[in-house]
Amino acid sequence: MAATATDYKHVEINDNGMPVITGTTMKVVELVASHLTYGWSPEKLHFQYPHVALGQIYSALAYYWDHKEALDADMQHRHELAEQF
Repeated sequence: MAATATDYKHVEINDNGMPVITGTTMKVVELVASHLTYGWSPEKLHFQYPHVALGQIYSALAYYWDHKEALDADMQHRHELAEQF
């Protein structure tokens, strides 16, 4: 099944319903977690993840801020699951 396009040029929804950065396997929440945890700027994120173009990073961050409540809930759920293990 093909990914579903979004209104964000570099973000699509994968077969599991997760927003991912187009052309990569990186989930938006993975990039955002690094941004929030380490306080990395888009340029620093690009340095850390050179396979992700700067335009993709900005698009993913815009997607996050426009869908913050849902993505924060997803990150919280992932954190809780990790603590259970």
